[in-house]
Amino acid sequence: MRKSKLFQQKICILLLFALLLTAPAGCGDLRDFQMNTRTSREEGDDFTSLGLSPEFDYEVPESLPSILVDQLGYAVGSNKIAMINGETPPETFSILEEQTGREVYTGKVERKGFDASVNAYISYADFTDFNTEGTYYIQAPSIGRSYAFRIAQEPFETLFDKVFKQYYYNRCGLTLSTELAGELAHNACHSREAQMKDEAMIKLDVSGGWHVDEIGSRDVAKGCQAINNLLLAYELYPDAMRDDMKIPESGNGIPDVLDEVKYEIDWLLKMQDAKSGAVYASVSSVDNKNAGYILYIDGITMDATIHFAATMAKFSYLYQSYDREFATQCLQASDRAYRYAENYLADISQEQYFCAAAELYRATGGYHYHSVIKSYLTQNPDPDLENDFVFWGCVTYLSTKQSVDIALCKSVTQNLMLKGEAISYGSKDSKLLVATDEKQGSNAALLRNMTRLAVVDHIITNHEYATVLENHIHYMLGRNLLSISYLDGEGERNYRDIDVSLGVMNQVDLNAELYLLLAAIMDDELVVGEE
Repeated sequence: MRKSKLFQQKICILLLFALLLTAPAGCGDLRDFQMNTRTSREEGDDFTSLGLSPEFDYEVPESLPSILVDQLGYAVGSNKIAMINGETPPETFSILEEQTGREVYTGKVERKGFDASVNAYISYADFTDFNTEGTYYIQAPSIGRSYAFRIAQEPFETLFDKVFKQYYYNRCGLTLSTELAGELAHNACHSREAQMKDEAMIKLDVSGGWHVDEIGSRDVAKGCQAINNLLLAYELYPDAMRDDMKIPESGNGIPDVLDEVKYEIDWLLKMQDAKSGAVYASVSSVDNKNAGYILYIDGITMDATIHFAATMAKFSYLYQSYDREFATQCLQASDRAYRYAENYLADISQEQYFCAAAELYRATGGYHYHSVIKSYLTQNPDPDLENDFVFWGCVTYLSTKQSVDIALCKSVTQNLMLKGEAISYGSKDSKLLVATDEKQGSNAALLRNMTRLAVVDHIITNHEYATVLENHIHYMLGRNLLSISYLDGEGERNYRDIDVSLGVMNQVDLNAELYLLLAAIMDDELVVGEE
C-alpha cells in the first residue's frame, strides 16, 4: 500500500512538470522565470503581492458581559441584584474590588428561568447583605466579569443634579459661563430677531428658552411637556428641590427648578400672539451661506396653544408665592390662549381641553372650567391615563383646593390605583423587573409609566411600588440585556458610543420624566430589588 501511494505521488509530479513545459507562450516559458533564493528574512523583508487587496466583510461580533449590573451603583442598605444572561448559569458568583482584584464576597446564583418577552434566560446574583462602600465588579466561573459599579450611601444624588443641569446647558440666548457650565460654556446664541416662516417681513424677538435639538430649535409643545413634569416633581417632592444647583439664579430664595422653568416660561410668553392669544409652534435655525443663520418662527397651531394654556396656568399657581405679579401675567396669558382655543374645539382633543381646564380651575376657581372637567370625567369614567393630558389633568384635579365633585375624585383615584397596580404587576412579571421587550431601544414608555407610578406611590407610599421605581433606574444604568447605560456620562458602555438616539438626558421631554423618577427615589430612600 505504501509503495502504491509513492508511485501515485511521482506520477502527479511528472504530469505537473509536463504541463508547465507545454504551456502556451503567452503565459511564459518556465525558463523565463528567475528565482532568487533567500536563506533568511534578514536578507530582505519586502514582499510583492499579486496586487490584490483582501476585503473583509465579516464584522467581529461585540462581546457583551453576561453579568448585568447598574453601572453607576447601588445604595448602602438596599437590596442589590445583578442579573445573569444565559441558559446554564454558574452556581456561584464573586464580588471583587476593582483596583486590587481582591475577592470580598461570594454568593449563590438563583435561576429565574426563561423570559419570553426578552427571549432570554435570566438568573439573579443577590448581594443585598454586602454593604461596604467602594467600587467593584462581579465575576463568575465560565462567564467572566461584569462592568464596574459602586456601592455608596447616596449613589443617585449626583445624577439627580446632572439631570437637572441639562436644562441650563440647553439655554438659548444666554452666555454660559465656564464657572457654571465648564467645557459646555459658550457665548449667547440665536439672539437676533426671527422672521415668520410665511411672512418674512414680520420679525419678532423670540430669544431664550431651551434648545430641543443640536441645531438650536425651540419647541412650545416639547417645552411644555418638560415643564409639566418638572413642576409635578416639584409638587410631589418639594424637599428634594434645592436652591444650590449651580445655575445663575441659585441662592435667590426660590427653588432652582422653578428658576429654570421660568427661563422657559419667559420664552413661551414671547411665542404668544399679542392680538389673538394664540401661540406659535416653534423656532428653527437654518444656516445661510451669505447671511449666517436665519431664525424662522413656525406658524400658530392649536396644539401649541392649548399646551401653552395648561402649562402657564400650572406655573402661575405654583409660582404665585414667589412673584405674584409675574404669576398673574402668566395666568392672564393662559386664559387668553384657552379662550382662543375654545373657538377651534374641533382642532383640539377633549383630553387637551380637559387638562387646560383643570389647571385653570385650580388657579382661578372659575365655574366654567369646572364644568368642562366634570363633563369630561363623567363621559369618561375610565379615562386613558396613558395620555399625558388626561394624567396631568386628573392629578391636578385631585390636588386642587377648590370645590370638587367627590364622586368623580374617588373614581379618578381608583383609576390611578389600578394603573399603578398594572404597572407594578407588569414590571414584576418580567425577569428583568421592568416591562420591556427584546429590542430595548427606547425608554419613553418606561419613563411614562414611572411618572404614573411615582404619583401613585406618593399617594399611598407603597414599598412595592418604590422597589419598581428604583428597578427602572437600575435598568437604564446598564442592568439590561444590551448592557447599555442610557444616561449621559455614566457607565463603561454608554449609549453615546452606540447610538445617540437612545439617550434620555439629551431629550428635553424625557429628561424631565427622568428627573421626576429620581426625585421619587431620593425622597423615599427606596429599597432596591425584588420583593
